[in-house]
Amino acid sequence: MHVKVKNSLRMKLAVVLLCLTAGTFLIYFLINQFFLEDYYLYTKEKSLLKGYHKINEILSDSGAITTESANQIVNVCEKYGITIIVVDTADNIKLQYGNGTILQQRLQQINFGFNLNNANTKVIKETDKYVLQSYNLDKSNGGYMEVSGFFNKNMIFLMRMAVQSINESVSISMKFFVYVGTFVSLIGIIVAFVISGEFTRPILHLADISKEMSNLNFNVKYDNKSNDELGILGESMNELSDKLESTIIDLKQANYKLQSDIEQKEKIDEMRKDFISNASHELKTPIALIQGYAEGLSECVNDDADSREFYCEVIIDEANKMNKLVKNLLSLNQLEYGSSMIQYEKFDIIMVIKGVINKLDYPLKQKEAVVDFDYTGELFVYADEFKIEEVITNYLTNAINHLDENKIIKVNISQNDKKIRVSVFNSGKQIPDNELENIWIKFYKVDKARTREYGGSGIGLSIVKAIMNAHNNECGVLNKENGVEFWFELDTELC
Repeated sequence: MHVKVKNSLRMKLAVVLLCLTAGTFLIYFLINQFFLEDYYLYTKEKSLLKGYHKINEILSDSGAITTESANQIVNVCEKYGITIIVVDTADNIKLQYGNGTILQQRLQQINFGFNLNNANTKVIKETDKYVLQSYNLDKSNGGYMEVSGFFNKNMIFLMRMAVQSINESVSISMKFFVYVGTFVSLIGIIVAFVISGEFTRPILHLADISKEMSNLNFNVKYDNKSNDELGILGESMNELSDKLESTIIDLKQANYKLQSDIEQKEKIDEMRKDFISNASHELKTPIALIQGYAEGLSECVNDDADSREFYCEVIIDEANKMNKLVKNLLSLNQLEYGSSMIQYEKFDIIMVIKGVINKLDYPLKQKEAVVDFDYTGELFVYADEFKIEEVITNYLTNAINHLDENKIIKVNISQNDKKIRVSVFNSGKQIPDNELENIWIKFYKVDKARTREYGGSGIGLSIVKAIMNAHNNECGVLNKENGVEFWFELDTELC
């Protein structure tokens, strides 16, 4: 859509062209009206004198009128529309072309002086060889242009050229010119609009481009490859568009980086606040226990060795829990705020799962449980092996801690397209449906008393969620008929 303008440049240009055309016709009309008559007479004079000079040259070469020179003179007369009579001093006709009687009578009038002081005669030019004059010339009725004189000493001549009615010729010319001018003006109107349209079309296109550029759309380009000023302007607009686009992209990138830096700073501040808040909340209980038992030891509340040993074991156990909690908090915060980078590598997930099961052999024996995992062979995935091992450890540890009397733990692997799903099932109490989305939140505990019993902090599943988010993969939990199943997915091909 073209930009709409109130004062169209196309209309202005068309009006200018029409004014130039009308002005040209007006000037031509005035010149024709005031100068055409004089120019017409002037051309007659020039033609008559040219004929005289050519005939004089012919007779000068031949010296006398011969058959050949007579033919040449006749040709000149035909060419210029001249009638001529040449007589000798005895008034004998030597050459005539035209009405000889009238020419001879007119020549006698001139020779005998009847031409003098004649109101119908006007001398225009006089030399020692000829006299140029107009005879009976009236602009309404016409007349003649005459040249009379001597070719040689013994040859007297009269040459005349008819002059038509000037007024009638001018009138006809003016009428014809008006008709032609009207027709040409109509054609000129059409041509003016077409030409002005050709001029204004690229200008409107450039206006559209500038409008799009103001809306930050730099895909519209000027595609007219002309070598004129508009083509140069179009190329400049294209260069300006490219530079503006590049500059805006750079500004956006700089703004994005600045925004990212601000967000990162805010995340770090938030992480610091969360860490202090969470750590102080979670450390409050073990610190209180350690303080209480330490004060009991210092005050010798119980003197027997068994009691003191029990007090020391509680202090050590709570200190270990505090150490584990701080490490998990640091690891979780690094994952959540992008400080911990994922190191992708190709490894066998079967071997990693078997390694974790072997590592948890002691707590499994304590619970008198066995993990059902009978996969053999190799199954390679692309991920951070160390962090995936941590995910599997958290899932299996969680399963061990929530076993019921059936003591069933199953690890299963299913493959779909370019992904695998690892699931860990344990028989036990189901998670309430309204709690399923909350278990991934830091420090969230479905059964706080039981979690405290086995030393859980509510961070393990949050670490799992953060690790899988960093891998751009999913994890989740499902309530089964007689237990709970946790799962996560990994890529079998490097994306």
